[in-house]
Amino acid sequence: MGDEVRIGYSFWGFLGPGITDTPDGGRSHRRTLVDGLCTAGHAIVFLQLNRDLCEAGDDLTGPYGWDVGLPDIDALFLEWRWPIPGRNTTPCGRPGHTCDLHRQADLLAHYTHQLGTPTILWDKDRQLPATDPLRSTHNVTVCEPALRPTPGAVPLLFPVADAAIDAADPAALAALARSTPLVYVGNQYDRDDAFDTYLAPAATQLPHLVAGKWTDTTRWPDLYFVGRIAFPRVAEIYAEALATVLLLPARYAAAGQMTQRIFEAVLAGCAPLLPADVRCGAAFVPPSLIVHNATDVRHRVGWLTEIAGTGEHVQLIAECLRHLDPFRLSTQVDVLDRLLRHPESVAS
Repeated sequence: MGDEVRIGYSFWGFLGPGITDTPDGGRSHRRTLVDGLCTAGHAIVFLQLNRDLCEAGDDLTGPYGWDVGLPDIDALFLEWRWPIPGRNTTPCGRPGHTCDLHRQADLLAHYTHQLGTPTILWDKDRQLPATDPLRSTHNVTVCEPALRPTPGAVPLLFPVADAAIDAADPAALAALARSTPLVYVGNQYDRDDAFDTYLAPAATQLPHLVAGKWTDTTRWPDLYFVGRIAFPRVAEIYAEALATVLLLPARYAAAGQMTQRIFEAVLAGCAPLLPADVRCGAAFVPPSLIVHNATDVRHRVGWLTEIAGTGEHVQLIAECLRHLDPFRLSTQVDVLDRLLRHPESVAS
């Protein structure tokens, strides 16, 4: 294998803004990672359906290539898919069926098992069981976007472009008019307990906004839910807000796994309040933004209201930007570059 590694990349989502009615958080970082790998000298072909074109009408076939066959590749990279009853577990052609899981199974069978192709499995949602045989397959490396991943897995965090961090201006961000004290952007999935503990009681006492797919909101009749929003609106909401709370499913919190919400918020100057039960929390936010309950959230928002636009606010945003260093694209590309250029090291 030469210096260039031809990567077959399997993902179920979008490179561009996509469509509103989708839970694809990968839009915040997938294209960043792809472009970073290409800059590092690799070639990429996408192996799932071109949803950007088929669903969003966004033609990206100039700079990028898709192939739903079985092209020649040097390495297989999977954004891990798992069974979702009624969606990807139904027979092909049924209403509402998505073929991501079937396609992933075909890719694993052909490349990983039949050809022995080096395979990197990025378990972004912590859905791969600790006992899954893939974890002990000799040509498979499991990566997780966590600081304390499952034993044997390699940390691969969601990437943010180095240039985006370096170009962020704390003073300009602190000077923005912020009309909403508290926001939450994200879907309901496995977050009800964290929502009740950290956000809901505080939101009842503050102007707020909750955006995302929340299918059952009856227990919070006093909160303002706006439903799913177009992807470009995410940055706008954060730019109008003083603070957000980084709500995580318990399985993420226990592994020190942070979602893309942290850099979406920080790059817009929105202070990310982090629950104290998140492992490795000091690596993600300054100590002043770690909260233990909704009372802490309300007090921190009050403090942020007092310092908004001041030098103290500028300094806080600068600290938050420094805490994005673990997510830098350069760091994540270095991890993948090592695994891709030295396939003999790809082992769990």
